[in-house]
Amino acid sequence: MASKKSEAKKERLLTVAGDVFMEKGFRDATVAEICTRAAANISAVNYHFGSKEALYQEAWRHSFAESLKAYPMDGGVSETAPAEERLRGRLTALIRRIADETNKDFFIAQMEMMTPTGLLREVMTTELVPMRQQTLALVRELLGPKASEEQVHYCEMSIISMCIHPIVMQRIATRSKDTALRPIIEDITAFADHVVMFALAGINAIRSTGNTP
Repeated sequence: MASKKSEAKKERLLTVAGDVFMEKGFRDATVAEICTRAAANISAVNYHFGSKEALYQEAWRHSFAESLKAYPMDGGVSETAPAEERLRGRLTALIRRIADETNKDFFIAQMEMMTPTGLLREVMTTELVPMRQQTLALVRELLGPKASEEQVHYCEMSIISMCIHPIVMQRIATRSKDTALRPIIEDITAFADHVVMFALAGINAIRSTGNTP
């Protein structure tokens, strides 16, 4: 069994690696920089992870787990609650998770999209596909039994895009030194409420037409 000191060092490496991979992406990040920031020897990376590639994968998984710990996927809403409330909880949690300046997993994934390595495909699929399936099931429930799979997927994509794109722009604006780029969302709670209201209105509009395209 690993000692507490060893586990603490591993935790520190994962935390720092998440920072570096988020800032620089996999290719430009170096084990040397990660170890310097973490006050650890390079041998510690080899001991705990075996390679830079494995550290990259585990850093994303660790960041993702920490994000979900802070913002549970269901938003604290009971699984027995009405579908509208479950959607509200899920979307609000997603928005708050991405908007949190300490969030790393989403932006590590963004760097991976910009300069793909393929190294995160398996770990992200393992974690993210089940989450998406749950959201699709919820949207399907709200649309009703007459909804086509195309409509379910289009609605889910539209809703998630509403959550993600403005928050990404928000964080870019916040970090930018260009004073012309101002934060576009000043109240995250108000924005989350708007997204939920807009999403439910769209779903209800489609459902009210008999789910015809």
